[in-house]
Amino acid sequence: MDTKLFDSELKVMDVIWEKGELPAKEIAKTLTAQFGWNVNTTYTLIKRCIKKGAIERFEPNFMCRALIPKEAVQEAQTDELINKLYGGCADQLFSALLGRKKLSAEQIEKLKQTINELE
Repeated sequence: MDTKLFDSELKVMDVIWEKGELPAKEIAKTLTAQFGWNVNTTYTLIKRCIKKGAIERFEPNFMCRALIPKEAVQEAQTDELINKLYGGCADQLFSALLGRKKLSAEQIEKLKQTINELE
């Protein structure tokens, strides 16, 4: 995915990813409740996402659907983070993450399984 989505745009996308297709007014209502945004702010962000190809608008009722899956955005954002902060070295990011929080035995086992699958 080449489209860069900013934090506010990701909040709009999160609503759509969570709830599926829905009218723009429902997106605005949700984001007003969560963040206190006014309707115009949300509509501006929806239009930006449409222009970037992340959201498709269709009628009736200014319905919106995501054109890109959340996983694709997560992957692109993770790649950007690794490149920007860790010089492209995923192992440095992994080490930084593991050093910050105590993991349960179950979480450690899950990580081991993930590493084994990569080998």
